[in-house]
Amino acid sequence: MRDYRKLRAFELADQLAIAVYKCTSSFPKEEMFGLTSQLRRAAVSAPSNIVEGSAKSSQADYVRFLEISYGSVCEVEYQLSLALRLSYLDEDAATQVVAIANETGRVLNGLLRSLKSDS
Repeated sequence: MRDYRKLRAFELADQLAIAVYKCTSSFPKEEMFGLTSQLRRAAVSAPSNIVEGSAKSSQADYVRFLEISYGSVCEVEYQLSLALRLSYLDEDAATQVVAIANETGRVLNGLLRSLKSDS
């Protein structure tokens, strides 16, 4: 079993989830079951899949869960851009959260490339 807590990708994904929860708290109430929920679920999915993948015994399963995590980060990036264009987020808040998402994606992508080259 791998220790997900030692992964930079997990630390960043966890920061992303917290940042998304904070920034969506000011979204319009009518978006509670729309974009707010979608963004939060995608943001929580990223670290959750790293944790779940770390518990898998096979390298292939681990990689698959990291790929799902990466997809969730990409989903968050799009949804943040949508929230910005709908004026649910101001430019500064969006820039900060997108920066965390971008770094999370880069680190996850690097981890995936490393694991796939080891196979």
